[in-house]
Amino acid sequence: MADLPGTAGRLVGLVLGALARLRGGRPMHPRGAVFSAVLERHGNGAGDPVGVPWLDAPATDVGVVRLSRGAGLPAPLPDLLGLAIRLPSATDAPIDLLLSTTGRGRLTRLLPALRRDAAAVYSSIMGYRSDVGTLRIAALPESDGVPSEPEQLAEEVPREGLSFTLAAARGRGPWVPFGRLVLGAPAEPLDPGVRFDAVLNPPPGLVPDGPMARFRAPAYARARAAHRA
Repeated sequence: MADLPGTAGRLVGLVLGALARLRGGRPMHPRGAVFSAVLERHGNGAGDPVGVPWLDAPATDVGVVRLSRGAGLPAPLPDLLGLAIRLPSATDAPIDLLLSTTGRGRLTRLLPALRRDAAAVYSSIMGYRSDVGTLRIAALPESDGVPSEPEQLAEEVPREGLSFTLAAARGRGPWVPFGRLVLGAPAEPLDPGVRFDAVLNPPPGLVPDGPMARFRAPAYARARAAHRA
């Protein structure tokens, strides 16, 4: 049986490769702002365990976050917003989470949604295979009224703050909070060349799986090759 997501990913990869060459290596989310960030994983004491050790273990991770506009459309037009998180790991490779604006519900968490406000609900959309079943990860905003233009974000976040509750859900089950993500100071320059890859760099105990993972893998590979070229 044909692997339709993989085939679609390879076809989209051709387009992304061309866009990457035109956009200096970023086929999607060409405009963004990078911030320092701290993820406080609170462990099982704050609620029900997810069932994956990395998600359930209490820890403090210092990393970076990139907030971006998917198509690079200018505000006030809505866009598919992105929240990319990079955290350290026990290996040489980092941990990358790529989340996009979606709904919060059991079905709408699987559907991309255009937004203007950066303090929105973001979901991995892509599923992760784990010992407890298929999981998805979300960032749930703790405030609202935050601009999504990178330059405005660089002014707003240090002054007003921006934080998210990170949560995981099994299948279409409820979101189970496992940590709190707090953004800090903007990077200098504002959008350095940090490259995130959710397929190659998942959290420990989670394996990218399902149609979205098979779609993303060849598309990401093509974009990486275009960037190196």
